[in-house]
Amino acid sequence: MTSEYLLRSLLMLILALFSANASNWLYLAKLSSVGSISEEETCEKLKGLIQRQVQICKRNVEVMDSVRRGAQLAIDECQYQFRNRRWNCSTLDTLPVFGKVVTQGTREAAFVYAISSAGVAFAVTRACSSGELEKCGCDRTVHGVSPEGFQWSGCSDNIAYGVAFSQSFVDVRERSKGSSSSRALMNLHNNEAGRKAILNNMRVECKCHGVSGSCEVKTCWKAMPPFRKVGNVLKEKFDGATEVEQRKIGTTKVLVPKNSQFKPHTDEDLVYLDSSPDFCDHDLKNGVLGTAGRHCNKTSKAIDGCELMCCGRGFHTEEVEVVDRCSCKFHWCCYVKCKQCRKQVELHTCR
Repeated sequence: MTSEYLLRSLLMLILALFSANASNWLYLAKLSSVGSISEEETCEKLKGLIQRQVQICKRNVEVMDSVRRGAQLAIDECQYQFRNRRWNCSTLDTLPVFGKVVTQGTREAAFVYAISSAGVAFAVTRACSSGELEKCGCDRTVHGVSPEGFQWSGCSDNIAYGVAFSQSFVDVRERSKGSSSSRALMNLHNNEAGRKAILNNMRVECKCHGVSGSCEVKTCWKAMPPFRKVGNVLKEKFDGATEVEQRKIGTTKVLVPKNSQFKPHTDEDLVYLDSSPDFCDHDLKNGVLGTAGRHCNKTSKAIDGCELMCCGRGFHTEEVEVVDRCSCKFHWCCYVKCKQCRKQVELHTCR
């Protein structure tokens, strides 16, 4: 057996692992500049979908633009939440879009799966409420008079439909195989935790009706939280994620805390199997880009500070000129006029 044959076999195995990654559907976000997904034939051409997802796409073509928006929403929120971390949710133009980081059972992968399933549930629910989809609309099960005395009315967000679609589309790879591997259980758990971050933070919005705006009559409806709130909740869950391992209880395989002294995780918590790399140095094998060239905060002692962000390698400092709007004045009616002010600031980047 030649070394060339072994190398080719290894490459094929790696490609197979990548193509089987359950988060590959996030590649839909890369299609944002392409026209609407409006025909069944388009589903076959969408990169990153497994066959079962292609079938779901064909049966729900009108929903797929919402899935694409959900993918973009998830990527944007991930990059916002981790903008000051060594791992900052950088994406690639290849599969998987977050690189090899999500092929390992780390807490970073846990967050990606959670925010992605939440993104789909959120975007599909929003499309239902805005009347974009024929298959769903507002949640009409919320009606009548509440115990607080207000009238349930208006357009309550149909979160049940959004969650159900997210479960069928996002979870399909693990569920279609009936897989009970540790990683499959981890993915499914974190997918559900992402959706719980929306469900558990639904809010009541109301409108008053009466003379001169008085609240003689108040109608209310249930609405999703802003997606930034969902991201904040999942970021907290990321920081407190539980390291788990698989155990067999009776005939069922479950995930339990690796450290028996830790309390069991809930459905809302994130779980992970493997320790994370430090993300300091460029490591192609593990898909780590490193922090060389990243901006850092010279005065901060937190992870965005130059000492931690640059992993002790030091940093470069340069003075750059920035232009800001300043001396803004409101003119009647109705515009704001500003001057442009130039100033020199120090910019620090990791070596």
